[in-house]
Amino acid sequence: MAASGPASTTVLDGVFGINKPIGMSSAQVIRDCQHHFNPSAIFKPMIDLEAANRARESNNKKKRRRFGKNDIRVKMGHGGTLDPLATGVLILGVGKGTKSLQSFLDCTKTYETVVLFGASTDTYDRVGKILKKTAYDHITRPLVEEALKSFRGKYQQMPPLYSALKMEGKPLYEYAREGKPIPREIATREVEVTELELVEWYEPGTHSHRWPAEEATNFERSFAEQVWKVEKDQMTSKKLTPEEEEADTKARKEHENFKRKADENVDALVYDRLNKRKKVNNHQKEAPMMSGALGEKPPAAPKPGKGSNLIPETLDTSTPPWEGKGPPAARIRMTVTSGFYVRSFCHDLGAKVSSSAMMAELCRSRQGDFVLGSSNCLEFSDLAKGEDVWAPQVKSMLDEWNEKGNKVTSQSPLRAKQNKSPTEVQT
Repeated sequence: MAASGPASTTVLDGVFGINKPIGMSSAQVIRDCQHHFNPSAIFKPMIDLEAANRARESNNKKKRRRFGKNDIRVKMGHGGTLDPLATGVLILGVGKGTKSLQSFLDCTKTYETVVLFGASTDTYDRVGKILKKTAYDHITRPLVEEALKSFRGKYQQMPPLYSALKMEGKPLYEYAREGKPIPREIATREVEVTELELVEWYEPGTHSHRWPAEEATNFERSFAEQVWKVEKDQMTSKKLTPEEEEADTKARKEHENFKRKADENVDALVYDRLNKRKKVNNHQKEAPMMSGALGEKPPAAPKPGKGSNLIPETLDTSTPPWEGKGPPAARIRMTVTSGFYVRSFCHDLGAKVSSSAMMAELCRSRQGDFVLGSSNCLEFSDLAKGEDVWAPQVKSMLDEWNEKGNKVTSQSPLRAKQNKSPTEVQT
C-alpha cells in the first residue's frame, strides 16, 4: 500500500524478495536491510511518520515500550525462514506489508539441493557431526532415479533428528539431555512433492562436496540410534510383543547411567539457538539510525552481526575424508508443500538406496510468486552498492506488489498436515 502524494512524502510499504546469501540467518538479512533502509531517502517518510506518532504517545506508553525498542527503524519481517546453509528467495515485508507475510507460509516452494552420499550427520547436512559412514560404491544414477519415485506425491515425512518439535511438552533434544528414552510415537507430517527431478549427477571424484570432519560422540550416536529405531518401527508399523517391549525398555534403561555421566555439551545438539537475546553493553553506542540529511554517501557496510557467517568454510578439497574417488552426489530440484524438510528428504534418500546421505547445498529458487533472478527478487549484494542501485529496484518491487492487490496469487496453498500423537505439542 504505497501512499499517494509527492515522492518526498510517499510512505512505501509492501512485500519483495531478496536472495539470501549462504551463512546468514534470515533475521540477520532483515538487520542488514534495515541498516541500509533506515538512513535512506526512499524510506525517510516512513521514519518521519513513525517519529511523529511516537511524539504523540503518552508518557505511560513510552515507559511501557520495551528496552531496545526505542530506536526508530523501518518495520520489516520475513515470510518463512531459510536455514543459514541455504541461499535463495527470502520474502520480506516492509511496513504494512508485514501483515501479508503469514499467507506465504502456506504457498508452495521450489528448491534445488545437492545430496552427498556415504555418510549421515546429526543435522542431516554438511555442517553437522558424522554419525555413521556407509558403503556407497553400489550407488548409481539409475538406482537414485528409481528411489525418487517413492518420494513423489503425498507421503508421511519424519522431522529431522534434532528438530525442535515437542513430544510430551519437551523438544527431542531434551530427552538426550536428561538421558531418557523418547516416546514411541514421533509426529509425522503429510507432505506433497508435486515435482521432483534429478537435474545433475556427479560421479565419484568429479565434485568438491565433502563430509564434515567432526565425528559425533558416543552419547550423540546413542541418541541418534534411539530416534532412528523409533522411526523405523513406526514407519514399518512394527508392533512389539509385551516381551519385546520389556526387553527394549530394559536395554534403554541400561544406557541411562552412561548418558547421564557423559560429559557432553548437549546444547550443541541444537542446530540453531539464535532466539536468545544478548545483553547490550551500555558503553557501546549504535550508529544513528538516520543520517538527518538527503544526498549523503551510502552507509558503510554493517559489521558482521550475530547472524552472519554461521556456516564454516568448505573443507580443504585437497584432503578428502575418504580413500579413492569418494562417494557420488546428485543435484535434485523439487516443488513441495509448506512444512517439507529438505534435509529429511536427503537423509531418507540415503536410506532408500541402502546407504547414508546428507544435504550439501540448498537453494530456494521460488516461493509463491517470488522467483530468484526475477524482477521481484533483489540481489543481496546490491545493498552494498548504495541507494542509487537498490532503491529503484525495491520501489518497483513494492509498487508491483501493491498493484496486484497484496494477494498471493501464484498457486493454491498447500500446507503439510501434521499427524500428532495425543501427547505431542507442535511448536
